[in-house]
Amino acid sequence: MRSNRFIMGIAMLLMLAGCGSQRTQESPARPAEVKAKIVRLLPAKTVDREGWATDIYAAFAAQGIAPTTENLCSVLAVAEQESTFQVDPVVPGLGKIARDEIDRRAAAAHVPALLVSAALQVRSPNGKSYSDRLSAARTEKELSAIFDDFIGMVPMGRSLFGNFNPVHTGGPMQVSIDFAQSQARAYPYPVEGSIRHEVFSRRGGMYFGIAHLLGYPVSYSKPLYRFADFNAGWYASRNAAFQSAVSRASGIPLELDGDLIRPGAIMPGATELAVRTLGKQLDMRNPTIRSQLEQGKSLEFEDSTLYERVFALAEKAEGKPLPRAVLPGILLQSPKITRKLTTAWYAKRVDERHQRCMARASGR
Repeated sequence: MRSNRFIMGIAMLLMLAGCGSQRTQESPARPAEVKAKIVRLLPAKTVDREGWATDIYAAFAAQGIAPTTENLCSVLAVAEQESTFQVDPVVPGLGKIARDEIDRRAAAAHVPALLVSAALQVRSPNGKSYSDRLSAARTEKELSAIFDDFIGMVPMGRSLFGNFNPVHTGGPMQVSIDFAQSQARAYPYPVEGSIRHEVFSRRGGMYFGIAHLLGYPVSYSKPLYRFADFNAGWYASRNAAFQSAVSRASGIPLELDGDLIRPGAIMPGATELAVRTLGKQLDMRNPTIRSQLEQGKSLEFEDSTLYERVFALAEKAEGKPLPRAVLPGILLQSPKITRKLTTAWYAKRVDERHQRCMARASGR
């Protein structure tokens, strides 16, 4: 198996080398050419196309990501899906969504509802209560700013309500604020206020969104799986395929959610327990299984003994090759989502936009 993988790797390198000159020609070297290309690829009704092109190009350049047509169209497809190129899109019914989410988090943390209501009746610096301001909020940037102001003003606000901010994504690519904060060290702009605030700007939202979409190596054959990962987490599509292989080899049904181990948990989750039943066939002990499953957030997992042996067992059982990437079967859950949507639905919608962008690029 390892020798086959090595041979395939050499073949891939030779193929890429043969395409090198074509890729160099396809990716304009001069910033002005890249920006002009982005302007052409943006949907026709996009406002301030030059501004969008500048911020997108800067994000690619700062992160050393090649601005190929496929990469540019991938970014534009996600941004169009998430915000239709609005820096801070309006969310219908946001005030009620926010209040419901605050109440839910308060209940989960055993903070009395009466205390929450009383705190929200505190007058803010503009004379209105925080409850009234929350009800009138129209965008996530506005809502996040109101909440930051709120926890700074009410008694014990930071200790009581510091984790209750209902806004955890933002900007034109709706990138996770936690992810942006984890990537803040390499951010190329002076930070005005906080990284949370930067996510709601066009330059910050695009920088961190592009990092989340393209800032990690994959072996996927289609951008479709990156789109699923953008929604479900890095390597979710690869890991879902591994979970499917574990299920086929063990006979144990598994949710294909891309989570190989439970984050921060000492006790094994469903995937790890299923893999353990294959321990003798894999010739692997539980500690080794655990340590290799922990590589599930990196490309190196694909070179692990566990990965190779599980697929070998599953393919022997099925009598055919199995895919190394599948769309995760995750039901999307968010206070803003009112329909039954899945990660697969999301990835396919973005992929449709990506294909239209690629058609524009080729003049079709």
